[in-house]
Amino acid sequence: MAQQTVSVLAYDGMTAFEAGIVIEVFGLVWPDIDQPWYELKVCTETPDPIRVIGGATLSSPHGLEDFAAADTVVIPSVVDPRDETSAELIEALRTAHRRGARIVSICSGAFALAAAGLLDGRRATTHWRYADLLRERYPEVVVDPDPLYTDEGDVLTSAGCAAGLDLALHLVRKDHGAAVANAVARRLVIQPYRSGGQAQYIESPVPPDAGDDSVAQSLGWALEHLAEPIGVPDLAKQAGLSPRTYLRHFAKATGTTPGKWLIAQRVQAALSMLETGDAPVEEIAVAAGFATPVTLRHHFAKQLHTSPSAYRRTFRERRRS
Repeated sequence: MAQQTVSVLAYDGMTAFEAGIVIEVFGLVWPDIDQPWYELKVCTETPDPIRVIGGATLSSPHGLEDFAAADTVVIPSVVDPRDETSAELIEALRTAHRRGARIVSICSGAFALAAAGLLDGRRATTHWRYADLLRERYPEVVVDPDPLYTDEGDVLTSAGCAAGLDLALHLVRKDHGAAVANAVARRLVIQPYRSGGQAQYIESPVPPDAGDDSVAQSLGWALEHLAEPIGVPDLAKQAGLSPRTYLRHFAKATGTTPGKWLIAQRVQAALSMLETGDAPVEEIAVAAGFATPVTLRHHFAKQLHTSPSAYRRTFRERRRS
């Protein structure tokens, strides 16, 4: 796969965290990932140094022309979503979109995308506290305050700042596959699967470590026995706890339920098998621990919005490109 370019906008008054997410995921060269990585450019609207919260300043040789020329263009928030987006930035975003770039926003960066008209008629998200304002200012946007991120193909948006990590991993998975995305998640030491109203369905690459050794032990056992029927009594036995106590410890350690966690792991196992082998979906369903291929297809579609066969076909076409 050819090296892709990523640009991220740095702006006056920004926090370093959101741009740092993009720099960390797409800018670092990971020594344990043996394939071409991204080329990252941090860009600014003007050649003048920008001020970062905390008193630091940042300057870059890359301007809006470089920003618009990248394969993936990222807006990490805006200073104030009530302010107007500059005409120069709007034109840069439209130029990038016209030439086929992938346009990405983090948190309130969705307001810049909306100002450029790139979210009209599309589903988009932003930080929950700005969702009503985004809907009010840009009524043509289908605002969904629930998910961690939305993927409309060439335009992607994420919720609050930390959701930028979820979206960044999603992009890595689309570009390089689940195994590489998992490797990046491990290096970042993050727990990408998050349940709840704003949870998008990213696989959890490693069992969460919340300081509960009994739960961690049971999750390690479950990962080695995914093909077998696993219930709460089985997990509780591995943890040396009663089922009721185990459920309480599990929720505290992971923030989700055993059933949801197991489904996420089984979908992840299916992803790896689809990417690396030629086994039919029926065999993969059994090997991943789903009762039937229909069950696998249901959860696969719910979490990834595609079918196992379509995922395999898309992944292999991507790898050949």
